[in-house]
Amino acid sequence: MDDALTFSTLLLALSGQLVQDIHARVSQRGFSDLRPVHGFAFARISGGDATTADLAEHLGVTKQAAAQLVTELVGKGYVLRRPHPHDARARLLELTEQGRAATRAADEAARAAVAPWRETLGEERFTSLVTDLTRLAPRGPIRPTW
Repeated sequence: MDDALTFSTLLLALSGQLVQDIHARVSQRGFSDLRPVHGFAFARISGGDATTADLAEHLGVTKQAAAQLVTELVGKGYVLRRPHPHDARARLLELTEQGRAATRAADEAARAAVAPWRETLGEERFTSLVTDLTRLAPRGPIRPTW
């Protein structure tokens, strides 16, 4: 058996399952107008000093695609555009209170989604797995600043 291929397949399957589970739980909490990509955008925006170009890089999409996503999120009331203090052409992106509430709902959903994994593995093994995955993540976890 090819452990590298098995690892890749399992990690991708768990990742997809986790994204869908979090999305379903966030929708159940009243944010049914959001899609999974919005959560990835919120993660970057909540880190502060994010422009549309920064968001495009974070999501791995074109600046035009990121601009469309930002326009959508502004229109839905989740994101604000603010003047950039050092670049008159750029706008800083900021989550509104509704955006922060959606992010908190996603955090709660993520905790609930992984609770069965924690129970299956036990606290010690789960903590070890988190430690190992943190070492493997290229830039570490992206967390809100509040």
